Amino acid sequence: MSLESTLFNYITTYLQSHSNTHIIIAYSGGIDSQVLLHALSNFKNNILNNPQNINQALSCSISVCHVNHGLSSNALKWENFAQQQCNLHQLPLDICRVNVKAKAQHSLEELARDARYDALKSLIKNKEFKHVLVLTGHHNDDQAETFLLALKRGSGLKGLSAMKQEMVFGTSLLGRPLLGISRSEIEAYAQEHQLTWIDDESNEDVRFDRNFLRHQVMPIITERWPSFLKTMNRSAEHCQEAELLLTELAEQDLENIKIGVNMLSLVKLQQLSQARFNNVIRYFLSIHQCLMPSTAQLIQLQTQLLANNDKSPAVKVGNYWLRRFKQCVYLTADFKDVSDFYSCVKSELESIIDNVVQLPDGLGELLFKHKSNEKIADKHGDLTSKNIQNCQVIAPVLSQKVTIRFSHNNPTCIPDYRQHSRSLKKILQELDIPTWQRKRLPFVYYDDQLVAVIGYFVCKEFIPKEKDDTLQIIWNA
Repeated sequence: MSLESTLFNYITTYLQSHSNTHIIIAYSGGIDSQVLLHALSNFKNNILNNPQNINQALSCSISVCHVNHGLSSNALKWENFAQQQCNLHQLPLDICRVNVKAKAQHSLEELARDARYDALKSLIKNKEFKHVLVLTGHHNDDQAETFLLALKRGSGLKGLSAMKQEMVFGTSLLGRPLLGISRSEIEAYAQEHQLTWIDDESNEDVRFDRNFLRHQVMPIITERWPSFLKTMNRSAEHCQEAELLLTELAEQDLENIKIGVNMLSLVKLQQLSQARFNNVIRYFLSIHQCLMPSTAQLIQLQTQLLANNDKSPAVKVGNYWLRRFKQCVYLTADFKDVSDFYSCVKSELESIIDNVVQLPDGLGELLFKHKSNEKIADKHGDLTSKNIQNCQVIAPVLSQKVTIRFSHNNPTCIPDYRQHSRSLKKILQELDIPTWQRKRLPFVYYDDQLVAVIGYFVCKEFIPKEKDDTLQIIWNA
């Protein structure tokens, strides 16, 4: 079978299930993406010129995206080359320019890849196509290099699964139709068709791990074991199968232990072995797009979260926290300290008409509406239900100052649902509010007297009666 036939079979077989899909070729201009561009364009043109041989797999529309990382002095030349090639093949081209900034503990390769993928996702959002498939030129040798890099990092099955032929990519899919083709076959195709391509000078720099493997390690390995690429890729496929099984088990375990979107049952977590605990926690974090914890972090996580004590431990995982409160484990954001927040809604002698207070750290806003002599439906309205986002209080008199705070000096008060007074700390405990949430509740004060804890209760003496002017407070969290 000719190289062209082999390539055609690989691509058309892959695309059979993607008819009526818009294809975006991720095009760097290197030999891999150049062969993908040439092959797709030629196959599509041949089909259009021979209607009797129309193949649904290649009846979809095609465009090209070139990402300029700005990391090379030749970047603009590569942009021009991409435009020339797309003009030659009569394909529309989108050029995305990104700014890759160095970060501690992140390789330049990783940062450039993330910037490239983000640019592609942004481009897709602006397209009006119902179904989009992004295609890359990754091949068999890339897969082997990815496997070895994962092995170097001590990755688990997910990392050793290397690259999948297809994966979810934002709101679309990303496919690698050349994953079964070797670099040598791609080079032979390029030479046979007398293609030109970009040689990125950074590809020769062996300071980059992938280049080191490509130029100094893989030639020695394949010289000793010529079938090494195939067997390594087979190992990656085995890891993918095993990863699917672990994912299925994690889905079952999560369904059993999940209480809410971000809440897990502590009791049921305690019943899992360390291995199943690790597996379900990794899966739980992955569906919330959290960075994966190391094995050592997972052991620490299990020790702290499942310890038999009355404390409320919290463990940071990437940009999130896993926190325990009573019999639940919560996944929360990395909250900022808002205890110093202070907002004056109304000074002395001012009116309070449709004031809006923007709360800190993504807590939303409070809207204040002054309603004169409004008839209250019943004595307490909806104030007896917990977690309300809308409450009514007696409107302040002109001489009173109204402020919003997140701190308190533990005053004694009587909530609308109680008959006797109690300290605020005890009341918040009584309401079973997790410890970290108690520090994120807006407190309304008239002068220095607590009026309401928004979302939970109004102090009894500030509940409006039938003829009282009322102040409605709405929390848009």
